[in-house]
Amino acid sequence: MGDVEAQVQSATKTNAKSRVNLCLRTIFHVVYWVWFVGVSSFGCVIWFTITDEQLQHPILKDLKILTPFFFTNWNLTFQTIFLALSLVHDVLEWLDKQSSSLGTKIKYWRDVIFCGMVLPFTMFVSGMFWTVYAIDRELVFPKIYDSVVPWWFNHCVHTNIMVVLLVETLLQARRHSTNRRLEMILFWTVALSYAVVYYTIYFVTDRWLYQVFGVMNWWQVCLYQLFIWAITYVFYIIQFPINRLVHGAEPTIDNNEEKDPVDDKVHDNGRSLNPEENGKVAADGLPGDSWSLKFRSIKNNTENSRL
Repeated sequence: MGDVEAQVQSATKTNAKSRVNLCLRTIFHVVYWVWFVGVSSFGCVIWFTITDEQLQHPILKDLKILTPFFFTNWNLTFQTIFLALSLVHDVLEWLDKQSSSLGTKIKYWRDVIFCGMVLPFTMFVSGMFWTVYAIDRELVFPKIYDSVVPWWFNHCVHTNIMVVLLVETLLQARRHSTNRRLEMILFWTVALSYAVVYYTIYFVTDRWLYQVFGVMNWWQVCLYQLFIWAITYVFYIIQFPINRLVHGAEPTIDNNEEKDPVDDKVHDNGRSLNPEENGKVAADGLPGDSWSLKFRSIKNNTENSRL
């Protein structure tokens, strides 16, 4: 009975830990989804309230016209969609419906979007923006922007987005890709589509959306573009080993645990119990399953994560 009690206590602790994790994830997803919707709404307010006098400045005029094409806004949209899917799945978990057809599909697309789009592009946006900003802010966020864009808004779309990656990595085990082929399709569709949009803007308007490209000649632009794709792809690759460092390696099932330690029949105080007849009642009226087998199934069904 000592082993049984230990297994019950272990299962109880694991279940409690899982509930705490779900509670933290739900709070985070609610707060950040509402926050990002608010930030996006405030961005629309900024866009609509740029005055005619401010539009006399060519940089602010470009900001007004080209706002939908900034990759920062694309990335914020990806994060908002991901947080919405995460929140819906959290609600289904609270209702114990996460294994339903709807719950399975939402979890699938939530993880595919996070791994294939949210994490690599967020790492690129935040890392590249602040690196160039530290060298020369005029190349990526001209000082004239401060007259229409509050400082906190800049941090919401370029700094705060990293918090999503940090919290998700700590609270959610994603040791491997959900569907590598689909994630790569999404990744390269976004990367190549934005390149087409970006260079089309240059050839049509004769101006770069980000001025960092304006200080380069064409072969440098090509190398820089290849570097952007390469480093973003590296971000995609390294997310999985980092997640395994946090949550541990993929749990393995010991085949010996699945096998009853006796042969076809178990003899206990003269009673013959047949393990193949699970759920049936033996001749003496006692159930045919042993306590250890019952509680072993509880232990094996709990989520195996360090968190």
